[in-house]
Amino acid sequence: MKARLLSVAALTLMIGLGSACSQKTDQDAKIQALEDKIAQLESKGSSITPVNAQSTAAADPSTLGAFGFSEMEYEFGTINEGQVVEHVFNFTNNGEAPLVISNITASCGCTSPDWTKTPINPGEEGFVKVVFNSTAKSGAQAPTVTIQANTNPTVTRLRMRGTVTPKVGGAANPVGPVKR
Repeated sequence: MKARLLSVAALTLMIGLGSACSQKTDQDAKIQALEDKIAQLESKGSSITPVNAQSTAAADPSTLGAFGFSEMEYEFGTINEGQVVEHVFNFTNNGEAPLVISNITASCGCTSPDWTKTPINPGEEGFVKVVFNSTAKSGAQAPTVTIQANTNPTVTRLRMRGTVTPKVGGAANPVGPVKR
């Protein structure tokens, strides 16, 4: 009985190896065909341009503003849950053209930005005000605002950092079922 079982196992193994080798040969043939096709395209000197490709050109510095922030990150330290922290990031336009902030987005609903809405001429100053509300937040926090403007790069990020100490105790009227 054991001999029959061993011979069936050996036969199964041989069939498995045979089909695995033929699969490997098929894969090798497909890979070789693709490599041949690529070599043909390269030798013809033709390049395929995707339909959705966009042409890029170096930006003309005379059309760009440039942020000159005195700080890109503000450490607000440790605060109690529920406190609101406000910080103004001041900057100078160090570019050759008026700097225009097109949009600023916050990393979460706990953070709200405000900024200079008018174009800032070269050498002039502007601001980005960030307000962080720590209600329902606890532990280490790092809210971020992302600025989109006519600068290179077009995206700039400012960050606030700090720790929020949770309220001690809990709610006077707990929500949900209470185990007694």
